[in-house]
Amino acid sequence: MGLTWAGNPKHKNDSNRSVDPALLSGLAAVEGVDFFSLQKSKENKRAESPPGLRLIDFTNSLYDFAETAALIEQLDLVISADTAVAHLAGALGKPVWTLIPNPPDFRWHVRGDQTAWYPTMRLFRQESYGEWADVMERIVRELKIRAATARL
Repeated sequence: MGLTWAGNPKHKNDSNRSVDPALLSGLAAVEGVDFFSLQKSKENKRAESPPGLRLIDFTNSLYDFAETAALIEQLDLVISADTAVAHLAGALGKPVWTLIPNPPDFRWHVRGDQTAWYPTMRLFRQESYGEWADVMERIVRELKIRAATARL
């Protein structure tokens, strides 16, 4: 499972689209899943590793999108804030769960969990401005179901 939670801090909407890494700690409760960091933007204050979540991190060896794409190709699923990684995974046709802020960027429209841009992408939207906790609870719940099903 690939994870990225923070985008470019120079992006005009980064404070809304990047997720506090502490909120990803709930993913540690999902059994049978190995998490790989896809978090390249280390200069973002929100880019520090989520506490309590063991991440396998090869990002120091990823120098361009081609290398990031090669790693994504090896993963079953990518969970990402609205960053280039989400778009790359979607363009590769990999399953990707994208965290969408409220209000969303225009390309995600205002409702729904699918996008015409990427058929393999599922959108997890904030219900209220700045509230990522409910989004992460839904992701943890869905990931537990996915992990249990994969083990059958």
